[in-house]
Amino acid sequence: MTPLAHSKFAGLRRPGPELACGHMSRRSRRRGATQPGGPSWLARAAIILLVLCLLGAAVFYASVRSYLHSEGFRRLLSDKASAAAKVSGEFTPFRWEGLAVETETFNATGNGIIRDLRVDGLHTEIGLGGLRRGVWEIRGTRMGRVAVSLDATHAGAMPSQEVATKPSAQPVKPKGWLPKEIELQGLELDQVDLLARLDQGPLTASGLKVDVKPDGGRRSFRAEVTGGAVRLPFDPAPLIRLDQARLRHQDDTVFLTHLSANAWKDGSLEASGEWDRKTRSFSMEGGLSGVKCQEVLSETWTKRIIGVLGTDFTADNHSGKPVARGRLVLSNGTLTALPVLDMLAAYADTRRFRVLALSEARADWRWEKNFIDLTDIVIASEGLARLEGRVTIRGRNLDGSLRLGLVPGTLATIPGAETDVFTPGERGLLWTTIRLTGTLDKPREDLGDRLIAAAGLRMLETLPESGEKVIKFTRSVIGDAPSKTVEKGVEIIEKTGRSVREVSGILDGILGGGNRGETQPDPEPAEEGQR
Repeated sequence: MTPLAHSKFAGLRRPGPELACGHMSRRSRRRGATQPGGPSWLARAAIILLVLCLLGAAVFYASVRSYLHSEGFRRLLSDKASAAAKVSGEFTPFRWEGLAVETETFNATGNGIIRDLRVDGLHTEIGLGGLRRGVWEIRGTRMGRVAVSLDATHAGAMPSQEVATKPSAQPVKPKGWLPKEIELQGLELDQVDLLARLDQGPLTASGLKVDVKPDGGRRSFRAEVTGGAVRLPFDPAPLIRLDQARLRHQDDTVFLTHLSANAWKDGSLEASGEWDRKTRSFSMEGGLSGVKCQEVLSETWTKRIIGVLGTDFTADNHSGKPVARGRLVLSNGTLTALPVLDMLAAYADTRRFRVLALSEARADWRWEKNFIDLTDIVIASEGLARLEGRVTIRGRNLDGSLRLGLVPGTLATIPGAETDVFTPGERGLLWTTIRLTGTLDKPREDLGDRLIAAAGLRMLETLPESGEKVIKFTRSVIGDAPSKTVEKGVEIIEKTGRSVREVSGILDGILGGGNRGETQPDPEPAEEGQR
């Protein structure tokens, strides 16, 4: 810089600190004067925004509440419930308290599997949390009583896809932003009464308490059933007192994951299985234990068999009709007053057969309607007897083939029994076959007749008088006249026949031989002049 320039600016003073501060204060005052209200303006804006939100929420809630209280929403619920059950029904008018609603009944009828449905005392709450997902949330639903009538017979049930549900009325369509779908988030049924008509007969259930919860899918849920009683349509089946049952529904299949119940007086039942709604096919497996014989057998057989029964089982209708099978075991068993045992006791002159304590008693079984097939039968009393074989029961008629094994020496006092009727076999026993016929109330066996025949023949062989007469008759044939020969022969044959009949009569009297069927009385011997 030149000296002249230096002298030109030399007269200018640099602003001091106090001058600079004064200048900044004036600028700040001018900048502050340009901001309208400062922080108080932001507060007013926030308050205005909050008021607008509240007004919007109020308007939204009023709009939602107006629709919920409308006939359109009641009809929407009616149609959704009808479509879910494949019936046509309607709720009675709703009573609202906030978002909680109650109604007296839901009545419905259908032409598919569900024929009649009635719900009494419905209470539920509507949740708004699903509005963003486009659904009405149905929460805390409780029903007082549900009565259902089903027709699952092949003649009565139609395929589910052919069952049309008739809308209760033309619903009032909700505004575009309101949901049109329903999401059930839980259901409690205080009492369920069910009547189901099956091809095998009626199935009834009463007093069931059901708790239903969703299981992660739109058509999937879990259910827990407690209490109540179920009666199956099968003749041997008892009234089942339900303890607990856990089920899972997915698409059109119902899975019974676990069932525990009581049957008869002290019986305990465990089971699991599945049922397909479309095909109406089912399968089940489980076990039954602790059932006393007198609770399941007829009056005739309760006097003959004592013990506790248990069985495992499987059941299905894959062949087109219900079939069940399993293995039956009798524990602490005792046989008494069986005709065949009384017969053996009379023959052997012992009471050991009259009351037979069993060391083993079991059989495989297969059941169909009016038919039971018992195979691999084993009934044994250690050190005395063993019975094996097969028996079929059709209606009340018996047809069986059994093998009876006895300890050697048991029938030693019966002529011909251990040589002509019984033969040595496995387990060191003497074995014979028994043909079983008759009915459950009056069983018949052929062992008695065979023992009588064998004993009669053996006693005939040892009759000395008859033998001597036969020899004398033979020696005198040549010397006698033909007419006298014939007379003597007839006389000896008649006497011999009477001896055999007397032996048979004695043994039959010991047997009480009525269990072998009706026999014709022997004809009276002809008078001397009629020969």
